[in-house]
Amino acid sequence: MKFDPSGWLSGVRRIASPNFDARPVQTSVSLLVIHSISLPPDEFGGPGVRHLFTNTLDCGAHPYYAQLAGVRVSAHFLIGRDGGITQFVPCGSRAWHAGVSVWQGRERCNDFSIGIELEGCDSMPFESAQYAALSRLTRRLRRKYPIRHIVGHADIAPGRKTDPGPTFDWALYFRMLDRSSA
Repeated sequence: MKFDPSGWLSGVRRIASPNFDARPVQTSVSLLVIHSISLPPDEFGGPGVRHLFTNTLDCGAHPYYAQLAGVRVSAHFLIGRDGGITQFVPCGSRAWHAGVSVWQGRERCNDFSIGIELEGCDSMPFESAQYAALSRLTRRLRRKYPIRHIVGHADIAPGRKTDPGPTFDWALYFRMLDRSSA
C-alpha cells in the first residue's frame, strides 16, 4: 500500500465522496481521529454508511434516516467488520468527520486530522480484523504524515460524541501499534 501525491492509498477500495474541501494552506496532518458508525444504528454490513458519505442515502428507507436529510459528512477511511478498508477522501484533503471540535486548544480538527470510521457502535465489541486493519492503516499514515496524537471522536467533541465508544479497546490497539514498530 502506497499513497499517491494527493493522498489516495493503493490497495484499498476507493469510493469518492463529494463531502470534502481543501485543507487550509500550510496546514499539516498531525491528528488521527478514530470514529465508529453504523447505519441503521447497531446494524452492520449494509450500504448505509457508503450512501451517507456519497449523499445518496434514501432518507425514507429507515425511520432513523429522516434525521440525516441534508447532512453532508465524510471520513477519509471506513473499516468494515471484516477488516476491509474503503477510502472516501484523499488524505491531502479535508474530510468532514469531526464537526465542532477542539484538540489541545486548537479548534476545527478537520483542518489538521485524518478521520477513520470503524463500522461499529457503543454497545458491541469491534472485530479482530478491524483492529488488525486499523493498526496497519495507522502505521501507513504515520509513515506518510507527522501524526502526533491519536484520539477518539469523543475526545475532540466531549458531550457531543461518544465514539468510538466504551467497547473500543484502546490498550489492544496501542499494543498492536507498539508491537509493529518494534
